[in-house]
Amino acid sequence: MPDPLYYVNPDRNLPWNDLPLLPIHNDLFRTTEIYEMLGNAKAALARLQGQSAVIPNQGVLINTISLQEAKASSAIENIFTTDDELYKAYSDQNQETQGVSKEVLRYREALWTGHQYLLEQTGFNERYFIQVFQELKQTTDEIRPDFINTTIKQGGTGPNSGQVIYTPPRGTAVIEEKLANLIEFINDDERYKIDHLLKMVIAHFQFEAIHPFRDGNGRSGRVFNIHYLTKKGLLDFPILFLSRYILDTKQDYYSGLMGVSQRGDWKNWLLYMLRAIEVTSNITYHKINDIVEAKDSILNHVKSEHKNISQPEALIQMIFEQPFTKVKHLQEAKIFSENTARKYLNQLCDIRVLEKKTLEGHHYYLNLELYRILSE
Repeated sequence: MPDPLYYVNPDRNLPWNDLPLLPIHNDLFRTTEIYEMLGNAKAALARLQGQSAVIPNQGVLINTISLQEAKASSAIENIFTTDDELYKAYSDQNQETQGVSKEVLRYREALWTGHQYLLEQTGFNERYFIQVFQELKQTTDEIRPDFINTTIKQGGTGPNSGQVIYTPPRGTAVIEEKLANLIEFINDDERYKIDHLLKMVIAHFQFEAIHPFRDGNGRSGRVFNIHYLTKKGLLDFPILFLSRYILDTKQDYYSGLMGVSQRGDWKNWLLYMLRAIEVTSNITYHKINDIVEAKDSILNHVKSEHKNISQPEALIQMIFEQPFTKVKHLQEAKIFSENTARKYLNQLCDIRVLEKKTLEGHHYYLNLELYRILSE
């Protein structure tokens, strides 16, 4: 009997220390169906990259799309916050932010600190993964120590709730060996000549299967997805709204991971993640278009109908860099004095571009169109 193409986890209750090293067998991904889906995903991602590259001020994307990605990825782990809470927390980020919103903002910070770290490195390394994890969890902890017996259990309240569905490798040396192999796989494009999107999807499963940290592995793995795309030049900035699709199809995501570990079903996992890239590339592309069109429309209206407002370009740019604007944002950017900033923001409220909100005794100006677009 021929050897199987992939050796699965024989007992989900025992640590999978024999997790196969990468690469996987070519026959597991070289199929017509997978390559057709790969073509669709690459085309959608390339269109997104082309559109994002022509936007004059990337702050429109950096401070909005990445917040939505942070919110969705956190929600996958049952960390929920409202849009108002999140945007308020981001607006107040120089002050002490508490609770769930702080957790979500840590994801965004991990996106950007990891992105900056990789700009200074020739490739991925163990320190990259540890720094992303530490940023997410605000901890000095590193790779799981030998004595930690980690298991993944069935969630929910059904009859199988609480049952072990997967036990990752155990032992620091084993984990570091698997992680070193993963890092070599994603860095070496000469030895492992696999399309970048396929390699990202394979690597994401492998990272989740290794499960190198006590907690935060899901979010760390989703941060890696976006960083891989930027490191390989498929995106200039980590703005893909990838977690949106995963959140909407959460059960399929976890079923795909289990399908590989329990049945060696790489086909459905690869198809699922490639579809996620295609769908979320299109969502992000349309959100960018909508944001830019709304910004240009409002700017043209202000310039033609409200000529008493000086520096309209700078003013409109600022209110599109995050959903909640404060007077001090315009002051700190050295655009207007406090009184002038307040006057202009109130004037934008009068023409229904903004809506003034009072939250916990502080005044915020909500960009109604930006809020609508991000909420869709």
